[in-house]
Amino acid sequence: MSHTLRSKRKLLHRVRRLAGQVRAVERALEEGEECGRVLQTLSACRGALTALLAEVVEGHVREHVAARDVKPRRRAEAAEELVEIVRAYLK
Repeated sequence: MSHTLRSKRKLLHRVRRLAGQVRAVERALEEGEECGRVLQTLSACRGALTALLAEVVEGHVREHVAARDVKPRRRAEAAEELVEIVRAYLK
């Protein structure tokens, strides 16, 4: 079973919290909130997204790259996949 399935409930909770924070940004903009408040809410969204990404990356590394029972070819593929994702994220 994939790590995202095992952690599904916790990951979905994070996603829902993030969605709520994005809605808060929308509300703040619609209601003409001060830019400081909007920036603070955006920062919270970014933090929540980064935490979600970190959790999924950690699971990917532990299950697909570092696990002892992973075949070398699959391990290399999983590592390359992760490198591509990190590169895209850092752009």
